[in-house]
Amino acid sequence: MTETREIQRTLDIALRVGDMLLANGAGAADVTATMSSIAHQLGLRQALVDVTFTTVHISYQSGPDEPAVAATRHVKQRETDFDDLTRVDHLVRDLLSDEIDLDEARIRLAQIASTGHRTPRWAVTLSWGAIGAGVAMLIGGDWIVTLIAAVAAICLEILQRWLSRLRLPFFYAQVAGGLFASLLAVGASAAHISTDPSLVITASIVMLLAGLGFIGAIQDALTDFYVTAVARILEVMISTVGVIVGVSGGLTVGRLVGVDINLDPGAAGLSHLPLVVAGGALSAAAFAFAAYAPSRVLLPIAAIAGVASGIYLVLSENDLGRAWPAAIAAIFIGLVSYTVASRAQVPPLVIVVSGIVPLLPGLSIYRGLSLLGADDYTGILQMITAAAIAISLAAGVILGEYVAQPLRREAHRLEQRLAGPRLVGPLRARAVRKASKRGNMHSM
Repeated sequence: MTETREIQRTLDIALRVGDMLLANGAGAADVTATMSSIAHQLGLRQALVDVTFTTVHISYQSGPDEPAVAATRHVKQRETDFDDLTRVDHLVRDLLSDEIDLDEARIRLAQIASTGHRTPRWAVTLSWGAIGAGVAMLIGGDWIVTLIAAVAAICLEILQRWLSRLRLPFFYAQVAGGLFASLLAVGASAAHISTDPSLVITASIVMLLAGLGFIGAIQDALTDFYVTAVARILEVMISTVGVIVGVSGGLTVGRLVGVDINLDPGAAGLSHLPLVVAGGALSAAAFAFAAYAPSRVLLPIAAIAGVASGIYLVLSENDLGRAWPAAIAAIFIGLVSYTVASRAQVPPLVIVVSGIVPLLPGLSIYRGLSLLGADDYTGILQMITAAAIAISLAAGVILGEYVAQPLRREAHRLEQRLAGPRLVGPLRARAVRKASKRGNMHSM
């Protein structure tokens, strides 16, 4: 391929795919590998790809005496959209398997970028209420806490959407969200509603925590994209600090008006195990729905998150601390999600991010804030615990993915060896499809 126009068209589609992947939370290593694979498939054997936080760059030089052709895109809008992520993933697979050509890939990519969502906005807003209700169940809240948390989550979603239209920096939206959640709890306590306001705050701020960004940051750090990793970690820290500032402001207002907020809310015990499993399943599936995940994957996400929540509760109740149970539950999510994602035909990131939502350390963050607000510096230990849980979650799911890939390859080889005696079922069907493909190739 030597024509400049064709080179530019190839670089453009690789760049646009990388843009959409990075905007939806994919790690820099995944974006780089995908862009390089597309360029190689379309004839550019040694295209150079560079991903740095919000910038995607690709260049190609056909020969030592030829000028290099380069293109760069800046990711302007970053949001969690699992529908676009899945559709782009399918497009890339079809392109790499020669099922579509460059022109059709460009058309499909333009359709993905310009097509709106089939899910109505009101349904997404209600799903955020389901997230709040699920988290309230997860931490052992009663029906009053669950109801208030659901209302708070709906109001938080509307508030943050309105603030985003004002083009305010995301930090201020996080401050407003944390402040609203804590003031709602203060108001409920002042109205003498028989509930634990600390549980309301904890259930409300979980939806503000940056789980997707932290997974991407740890993945970038583990795959040697250190500049991007540092930038993403800083972004996550600023986002979390915004929540901390908002909640701290609300607690201060509560103390000024004489409302006593419990500084050490109780956590769910083993007696709450069924409620915890149900809450984890509900919050994870609702988050996936709110992020426009395909409906076929909602039930598997609920099952995985429910089991992971149960694993975390059982292990944490056996004096293993908080970080190790979170890591083990996250490894389980990473291991299972790789196989489930393949069956459901979605990227593993869809299942991983949704699955860790119930495990985000909202309770530890609230405890740390409350203790620090009361001049008790043991709150610093709670904040360190929250950071340790977040790192354990991100590192755990990535480790689970690393372990799952070779295991799946070995299982696939075993399938091929055992497929002979099977006369019906998926293994036999897969063998028939492969034989059919080989026959078609020979006939050509």
